[in-house]
Amino acid sequence: NLLQRHGSELDPHKLEVLLALADNNSDGKICYQDFVNLMSNKRSNSFRQAILQGNRRLCSKALLEESGLSLSQRLIRHVAYETLPREIDRKWYYDSYTCCPPPWFMIAITIVEVAFFLYNGVVLDRFVLQVTHPLYLKNSLVYHPQLRAQAWRYLTYIFMHAGIEHLGLNVALQLLVGVPLEMVHGAARIGFVYIAGVIAGSLAVSVADMTAPVVGSSGGVYALISAHLANIVMNWSGMKCQFKLLRMALALICMSFEFGRAVWLRFHPSAYPPCPHPSFVAHLGGVLVGITLGVVILRNYEQRLQDQSLWWIFIFIYVVFVLFAIFWNVFAYNLLDLKLPPPP
Repeated sequence: NLLQRHGSELDPHKLEVLLALADNNSDGKICYQDFVNLMSNKRSNSFRQAILQGNRRLCSKALLEESGLSLSQRLIRHVAYETLPREIDRKWYYDSYTCCPPPWFMIAITIVEVAFFLYNGVVLDRFVLQVTHPLYLKNSLVYHPQLRAQAWRYLTYIFMHAGIEHLGLNVALQLLVGVPLEMVHGAARIGFVYIAGVIAGSLAVSVADMTAPVVGSSGGVYALISAHLANIVMNWSGMKCQFKLLRMALALICMSFEFGRAVWLRFHPSAYPPCPHPSFVAHLGGVLVGITLGVVILRNYEQRLQDQSLWWIFIFIYVVFVLFAIFWNVFAYNLLDLKLPPPP
């Protein structure tokens, strides 16, 4: 009623933004919580500027109906429909994205992972199942239970992969999923999910699979993919990406294949007993980060995370887990009198 009464005093673009933001679930009605959210201005600065300055150029038709787009515009539109469930967010992203900065985080970390793999392949003269080489675990980047006091290993293990079959699938998944997510949500948010998954993965191994080393970026990759898939399921009706059911099934098959390979390798007789092959538990740590912290980030495009109660709940849980794992690594290994494999 307020918008109808005073709509003539507003710029048409402002009016359309206000209506779209207020009707949060696109049902043609404004519920009380939608009204409170709009009046309390929970959106970030970009949305405030759009409302205050009227520089938002929303068109009445959907993005998919627009024609005459260039290749780069079609790519941006494709990314918007791949990652965002609301048309208002898709239009805002399409109009405001400038590719500055580009999705540098996922590209940079992929290049570094490939470079380390090629270097190790040349040094070890092996590219398939590098992990079976007797000198593989001597690398200072691999997490090894005997060297768990070297804190950098909880992160740097992502630059070491079991073989080209391990690296190839991880690189493909993190580029196909991670780059579009970074284009939409930015390097800071996606990098946080990725690194949180990596650290949670190595700490989960140190707690649940205490005698095994860890290699590969699967913790970070699984965090991103799990968050993306969970976001699609939770916003199924709003996600307009093509063949979403088929593509979800394909992603789950790829994840299951990679996880099955990791489980098989873990229990396969080691080439250098008594040290076992790398653990698969890091995958599970990444999944847990993805369906908690990752989902909160992906569901709150252009909104301040500090305003979301779930964000603080999951941050608290994550910090408690990290502290528990640190104390576990300091005290539990000695209290349990665990027989660890010899240092490499």
